[in-house]
Amino acid sequence: MRYTRLGPTGPVISSVGLGSLALTGVYGRSGTAGADRLIRSALDAGVTLFDTAGFYAGGRVESLIGRAVTGRRDEVVVTTRGGVRRHGPRGTEGFDGRPASLDRDCDASLRRLRTGRIDLFYLDCQDEHATVEASVARLSELVAAGKIGHLGLTGGTPQQVRRAHAVHPITALAVEYSLWGRRPAPGLLATVRELGIAVVAARPLGRGFLTGRVGPHADFEPGDWRRADPRFDPAARRSDATRLRTLEAMAARLDVGAGRLALSWLLAQDDHVVPVPSTRDPVHLEMNLSASSVELPVETREALSALFPSRAAGHSSPPLL
Repeated sequence: MRYTRLGPTGPVISSVGLGSLALTGVYGRSGTAGADRLIRSALDAGVTLFDTAGFYAGGRVESLIGRAVTGRRDEVVVTTRGGVRRHGPRGTEGFDGRPASLDRDCDASLRRLRTGRIDLFYLDCQDEHATVEASVARLSELVAAGKIGHLGLTGGTPQQVRRAHAVHPITALAVEYSLWGRRPAPGLLATVRELGIAVVAARPLGRGFLTGRVGPHADFEPGDWRRADPRFDPAARRSDATRLRTLEAMAARLDVGAGRLALSWLLAQDDHVVPVPSTRDPVHLEMNLSASSVELPVETREALSALFPSRAAGHSSPPLL
């Protein structure tokens, strides 16, 4: 495992983190015992960044992580989110960035995570009834109180990032970022690079598509959130099948898997881009973590960038997490 810093002044973390959406069961059943083993396996493999949210499975995933890292809390950086009331397969459906609501979100996450301080707390920027300045101002008070270590944003525009950063330093921005899907706008990436903000890449494997394990005719269990993602319509998957085969051929020439190559491409974008792939499978976890050891030639990076076009909002997955 390689290690990096979450932005110029943030904590030192593993260069690949562990996302936790798959542990909610939205991509197939995930039992408590299996999720606990997976988290502990990640710890033993050197993962120090664990990414979650208070609304994942009604808080149960936070509780899972809190139990699994007990006794090793000082070894890890745990990130979670506030400002979200509901979440469903078609995206986030309710926001609440009011200061009092953020207080409740923070305190509930602290209890479930069994900790006295959340290492990094993300604010979702999509509440139209609370300005980003007011929300960040309240979170900065929670930083001063010792309840939060660093602040992050989920999504947001370049203007929102600048406004938030003017109130309190923003350490990381979480956005969907992968070869396959809606990539961050160049203006947003330029803004966070200018301000020294790290990028945490969510859905870095395109909800499994970039691993090559989700073919054009794959069927999903009832309740699988990919049923609601337009990218996974059979016709859409068939149209991307040729690109996926090209990705697999490029990976084979480097003697790596397609998913590992896709993560390596992300890691090569910038020193402060940190993917947080989510999985339920220990074997897939091991494969994901091995991406940090792959060195990509410049020509391979450029070819990968041109392989999948970035999608407009109406043709990609819902905004985030």
